[in-house]
Amino acid sequence: MATNLPQIAQLLSLTLDARQHRKAEAELKTLSEQPNYSLSLLTLVHDATQQTQTRLAAALAFKNFIRHNWVNEDGSHKLAANEVETIKKEIVGMMIEAPNQIQAQLGEAISTIADSDFWERWDTLTQDLVSRLSQTSFKQTNGVLEVAHSIFGRWRPLFSSNDLNREVLHVVGVFGDPFIQMLSIADQQIGANTTNGTELKGWLTTMSLLVKIFYDLSCQDLPPVIESNLQSITELLHKYLNYTNPLFKDEEDDPTPLENLKSDICEVLQLYTNKYDDDFNPFVQKFTQDVWNVLSSVGPEKRYDILTCQALKFLTAVASVARHAQIFSDEATLGTIVEKVIIPNVSLRESDIETFEDEPIEFIRHDLEGSDSDSRRRASTDFLQKLLGNFEMLVTQVVFKYINHFLEQGKQDWKAKDTAVYLFLAIAAKGAVTASHGVKTVNSYVKVVDFFTQHIAGDLVGADSHPIAKVDAIKYLYTFRSQLDKAQWASAMQPLIQNLGSDNYVVYTYAAIAVERVLYLTDDAGQHVFPRADIQPYAKDLLEHLFGLIEKDPSSAKLQENEFLMRCIMRVLIVLKEGAAECGINNILTHLNGITNVIKQNPSNPRFYYYHFEAMGALVRYCSSLPQVDLIGRLWEPFALILTEDVSEFIPFVFQIFSLLLELNPTANIPGDFKALLGLVLTPTLWDTRGNAPPLSRFLAAIIPKAAQEIVAENKLESVLLIFQRLLAGKKTEQNAFDIVESVVSTFPAPVLEPFFTNLLGLVFDRVQKHPSDSHKLRVARFYHLVSAKPGLGADFFIKHADAVQPNVFTPFYLTIILPTTALFAKPVDRKLAAVSYTRTLCESTAFAERYAKGWGFTCTNLLDLLKNPPRVAQGLGDELLVENDVDDIGFGIGFTPLNTCKRGPRDDYPEITEIEKWVAQYMKGANGKTSGKIATFAQQRLSPEAQQFIAPYLA
Repeated sequence: MATNLPQIAQLLSLTLDARQHRKAEAELKTLSEQPNYSLSLLTLVHDATQQTQTRLAAALAFKNFIRHNWVNEDGSHKLAANEVETIKKEIVGMMIEAPNQIQAQLGEAISTIADSDFWERWDTLTQDLVSRLSQTSFKQTNGVLEVAHSIFGRWRPLFSSNDLNREVLHVVGVFGDPFIQMLSIADQQIGANTTNGTELKGWLTTMSLLVKIFYDLSCQDLPPVIESNLQSITELLHKYLNYTNPLFKDEEDDPTPLENLKSDICEVLQLYTNKYDDDFNPFVQKFTQDVWNVLSSVGPEKRYDILTCQALKFLTAVASVARHAQIFSDEATLGTIVEKVIIPNVSLRESDIETFEDEPIEFIRHDLEGSDSDSRRRASTDFLQKLLGNFEMLVTQVVFKYINHFLEQGKQDWKAKDTAVYLFLAIAAKGAVTASHGVKTVNSYVKVVDFFTQHIAGDLVGADSHPIAKVDAIKYLYTFRSQLDKAQWASAMQPLIQNLGSDNYVVYTYAAIAVERVLYLTDDAGQHVFPRADIQPYAKDLLEHLFGLIEKDPSSAKLQENEFLMRCIMRVLIVLKEGAAECGINNILTHLNGITNVIKQNPSNPRFYYYHFEAMGALVRYCSSLPQVDLIGRLWEPFALILTEDVSEFIPFVFQIFSLLLELNPTANIPGDFKALLGLVLTPTLWDTRGNAPPLSRFLAAIIPKAAQEIVAENKLESVLLIFQRLLAGKKTEQNAFDIVESVVSTFPAPVLEPFFTNLLGLVFDRVQKHPSDSHKLRVARFYHLVSAKPGLGADFFIKHADAVQPNVFTPFYLTIILPTTALFAKPVDRKLAAVSYTRTLCESTAFAERYAKGWGFTCTNLLDLLKNPPRVAQGLGDELLVENDVDDIGFGIGFTPLNTCKRGPRDDYPEITEIEKWVAQYMKGANGKTSGKIATFAQQRLSPEAQQFIAPYLA
């Protein structure tokens, strides 16, 4: 083995130590470049003499190594052939024998390998799995089925395709009959071991895995082997939905294998009801009754939570099919459902109250952030809302009887009132509850504002209200925030802010969440309901209080626990814009820098530090021009420490904020200490981390215009272009490559570019020949127009170097890439750039006037089309940093999504299109007299009638 196993084992152990993990990870990264590193990790995973933590760390490291190093973007293996074959040969057996925690990690690694290699480059795997199935050892069989599920489970979220269908057919052809046989074997083993706890649990787990694989095999289409055995399979599912055993009676907290099996059966029933109703229709009624019996028999204990949720999801699927929904259509049935199923599962349990008090952040995430997809409350609500969609008036009448009942009880019992409020929330909202605006459509039979005023508002302001009652009031406002007008919000806003002063963690966090969402809220005209003027009077106190809540516990983990508070700070700063100056920018920066210095020791909550850096980005975006604050000076020290200490999680944020500082800086030179970063950003190793490429390329594009003299004097342009070459080679980084090269072309004159331009074009031509995407061709076309439009370069400069790459290559490049792609430009700035490029080509290019006569005509026609057709404004992307967008709406990316339009440069200074028309007119009238006669003749013979009509007045 080429690597040192004891050394790797020691480093893996150190990665679990918060004080030493960075150094250990850096050393492991160096070792990972040695041959057979992955095999060394597998050896440690399989070594039973190693500590369990070390084996688990090795499994995690192996999974991550495989994820990043198995194949390149073209699908070719990055590892040596012998290493690849050894991994495939050994990993299945290792996973079968490994403990459960390690099995999970190896399963993910196998799934990654299967994504690229299964089945055609790993066609022996399915038969290998079948050969390992055991009729007597549940441990071995369960290991095999775990591997199978880790591979087949990949199909669940995928769209159908020919390749996927071939893969499924291959698996069904090899695995289908053994799968049917194993169902029977597992059933027999369960029956033979009803009093043997160990064997019974093991074979119930086998049955559970078989049901999971039943789902996998059916998720794309109904396989013939399943269809022909559907009757016997449904009988087996029916049997185990109703199966009981006294051995499981005394279990308390965690689900037993029996509950897991029933949950998996309900999940399969949901799939077949939604996807294969014609085939499954004869069985729906029986299974509906089975599931109802299950729901009636389970208690409130946590062990039944997942089973209850899956059972409710199946009933929701039944209610979604019109011919089955009639089962629930009469008032008596609905009353029984609400009383026996809905109310027991939406009412607060003691375990919920314990979570509220002991783990408040988890309570919030589960209840409010949508992470409670497997909670009883969420599943019950989904079922009730599906019934509401079918029978709106009837369901509303039935549920309101119970709401009124619990409201009456709620006068003495806050728990009863909580149930009433939750039931109202469930039936009042129609459609999806959006992250940006809450509920947009409400039940026409309820009055949202009146219900709040009569029954809930008092809890928002009442000093004696129970904390959960206050949370219900805040959540009500949060949910129906789009239903309140400005005047109603004006009266509710101050009580919301007052609840930020609560000493209860959940209450003040809910208040922060609601305030943040209200500040984000816009009216029909797109204007903020609460603009800067409305929040400016209390913004300073609000920010200080929020910072105080965050900084209450100075430990790194605790400080960054509550991302909702930081998100509120971010939103306040975004709405304030330049008004942040009145709140004391230096004081705000002191808080933000202090938080940075604490959390960089051990970043543990990505959402928290995302919002944290967004808050910094908002200050930079809106306040960098204010004279009373030196943002570069204040941010340099904490950011420099992040780079020095190699806090990899924060490096992308740092360089994006540095980029923004440069883009907004009015001086032509490098400000502050930024010159030191130029050498750092040209270090190849910094680009090894894929996530660094977008922010680093944006930073490099921003600093090049300001560091032009240093780059030329220190011969660093070649290093810049080597990075361009590296990024251009990757499909995921080619857009970043063009950010850099556009900055280079915009900045440097022809004499500086001359020595490099031929090779640069060679790289561009080579890449564009390899079946480029539409987005790639758009960037290539824009790059061409940037060169063609720039004074001192122009089309002739481009053509000269294109000929140096390959004689006459420009003609097909121009006709097949530039002209058709330019017509697709949507952004006004790109269309303007193309118009300038075409005009300069018509007016100044010797090559087009003498060598490419037809090309001159094509260029003229395309220019006229560009001027005639108005530009379309691209939705969602502008020339400014997207600070106003939100992570809920576009994923990871408010200000930190790398946007090509964020740069500022010479292309923004081109004349308006009306001026371009004047240039054309002046030229057509004979300003360049030596070719005007040829142009007139050519126009009459070659141009379209529409183009001739446009030109005719200028040739008169």
